Amino acid sequence: MSIQAGTLWAITIAALICGPIQAQAPLDLEVRSIAFDDQSPSVKTRYTPLTRAQKPWRFCVLYPHLKDAYWLSVNHGMVAEASRLGVGFDVFEAGGYPNLSRQISQLKGCASDEFDAVILGTVSYDGLTPVVQEIAKIKPVIAVVNDIAPDGITAKASVSWAEMGAAAGRFIAQRHPPGSPPVTVAWFPGPKGAGWVSIVESGFHAAIAQSSAKVVMTLYGDTGLEQQVLLVEDALEAMPEVDYLVGSGPMAEAAVSILRGRNANGDVQIVSTYLSHAVYRGVKRGRILAAPTDSPVTQGQLSIEMAVRALEGRLDMRHAGPPIWVVTPESADQLNMAGSLAPASFVPVFSLAPKTAP
Repeated sequence: MSIQAGTLWAITIAALICGPIQAQAPLDLEVRSIAFDDQSPSVKTRYTPLTRAQKPWRFCVLYPHLKDAYWLSVNHGMVAEASRLGVGFDVFEAGGYPNLSRQISQLKGCASDEFDAVILGTVSYDGLTPVVQEIAKIKPVIAVVNDIAPDGITAKASVSWAEMGAAAGRFIAQRHPPGSPPVTVAWFPGPKGAGWVSIVESGFHAAIAQSSAKVVMTLYGDTGLEQQVLLVEDALEAMPEVDYLVGSGPMAEAAVSILRGRNANGDVQIVSTYLSHAVYRGVKRGRILAAPTDSPVTQGQLSIEMAVRALEGRLDMRHAGPPIWVVTPESADQLNMAGSLAPASFVPVFSLAPKTAP
């Protein structure tokens, strides 16, 4: 399949970004002391973004999907930063985590001379490694968000997904310390086989091991809302008195509606492992107890910065991401919305032309 065939549609950015280029405010980041090793210590850094790219570079950007607000927020960050720096990109989405072969085909298309670098949100930890290694011989490959094997990767804009899972687990552990009455958890980690899922699981299970909470059911599935609705309904049919539903943003969104329909709000508690627009609304309204945020808008911005710096010989950090913090009904008003979620009116941008300096 050609890379053109992988494009769903493209819309102009002219109506979305207007006016003079504005300087980007410094970003609070955590830089890994050993690149691509999430277990290595991180160093807090105040990062000053570039003012302008030296050339109108164009990037090949791959996403697992655009089914939920998480990747839409990553896209928003890329649009804002690329527009500001004067670079462009084309986005190709795999349509979901089961579609490894489609993303491999799309990645091969990124070798085209029309693209100067690749920004890769992978569907698999190591399923794309041979192609990544080949493309890395001719252009930079920047990983974004999802964990990936380091072979061939130039730089990585991401956070520790083990820490994201642990943040959700610690929230429950603090509510139910060892020795307190036991509680049950239905766990919805995401699509089995996706690189980030096993990592989230390891962090979550380690955190709740020091609590009275017990995972009594695990349901894997794609993070599309329709699939998560089915999984939540299956869980509640099998165990209607479960205490917690914990998992992905779409799961939490589905659970809010399903519990409301069952008049079970308050009987079963919901915790999300990451933040989306719907999850944020649920937290604000007290329907969802907590959700860690890894600031996907900022990760999108940072991946563009890393691609430009790699091409221009200015890459001074190979693995960094924003700090993680847990959003609760009490802390929701303190959320940095600009770094965490795209505006509600934002629609995905699949093609953005680079702009020469004025």
